[in-house]
Amino acid sequence: MKSARTVHVPRSVLRGTAVLVLLILASCALLPQQHDASGATTVTLNSGGAWRSGWSVARPGSFAADFTQLQPTLAGQVGMAIMPVGGGRMTVFGDWTTGIAWSTIKVPLAIAALRHDPAGALDDAEAAITYSDNGAAEALWQSLGDGLEAAQAVQDVLDEAGDLTTGVAGPRTTLDYTSFGSTEWTLTEQVRFASKLPCLAQTGEVTKLMGEITPEQGWGLGTIDGAEFKGGWGPDDDTGIYTVRQFGLVPTPSGRMAVAVAAQADSGTYEDGTALLDRLARLIDRHRDELRGGECAH
Repeated sequence: MKSARTVHVPRSVLRGTAVLVLLILASCALLPQQHDASGATTVTLNSGGAWRSGWSVARPGSFAADFTQLQPTLAGQVGMAIMPVGGGRMTVFGDWTTGIAWSTIKVPLAIAALRHDPAGALDDAEAAITYSDNGAAEALWQSLGDGLEAAQAVQDVLDEAGDLTTGVAGPRTTLDYTSFGSTEWTLTEQVRFASKLPCLAQTGEVTKLMGEITPEQGWGLGTIDGAEFKGGWGPDDDTGIYTVRQFGLVPTPSGRMAVAVAAQADSGTYEDGTALLDRLARLIDRHRDELRGGECAH
């Protein structure tokens, strides 16, 4: 058996290799992420002698790299979660992660009400989704029984989609005059719900209505051709700062993609919050060909 030989590599070659690696890394966008982004690979970097893990190297020009360049130019906090319809890898961006659901909770509410009374709830479901009418949503809520019964009916819809953490508020709170709107809903659980939404039984009418949102509420995801979505917005009870959020389904060449986005503008206004979501939507639209969609398993 031949003995192993030690190969001595000149220091000049090692230095040249190290410089080449650094140049390659410098040509990429470095971003801390909890999930791999499209076109990203998880790596570990050594900074000042201390190993730092959990960074990604995003391909220049990719969705992840462009988001990393866009975020510092935004005057406010934003968050985004994306996931293929039917399930798959979730990708999360930004520094906004959770908050009040506001009118986005009207989607599972409308589903629960239409299952309970398909004919009787149809008009109110249309108004609650397409115009975000609060009176119509309140009628849907009351049609499901008392507060706890209504909360359980909506929770059952969320649970069906695998969202086991969002608790629909029962008693009314000071955050919103409608109890269902005060629900805390994270972006990650919302996008998980969206990814299963078209796959659940008796949801076709609601997803259809999400494609017919009034033009006055057509900001953000509403600027993307073919998107089905629902928005929600409202001010913080203490600061008056508006949270503006949406979730929905966006068509891609590989199928539909679930998206959940949210923003709080530095100015605190509704108008500036919707403008932030417009910029996120333009980024999504520009990269639709590379983002991964999916379909429901049959």
